Amino acid sequence: MAYTISEDCISCGSCESECPVEAISQGESIYEVNADLCTDCGSCADVCPVDAAQAE
Repeated sequence: MAYTISEDCISCGSCESECPVEAISQGESIYEVNADLCTDCGSCADVCPVDAAQAE
């Protein structure tokens, strides 16, 4: 299961820089996770200041 980023995202970018497989990118209004690349490591959730990154 891949991680997802909820609408709570404040677009700070901390998750993108922490992703070891570059599965996170800036979307139109929030950051998005490419489920095909996500390895379910949880690095994004560990650094998200608003808990927007969650396991599916």
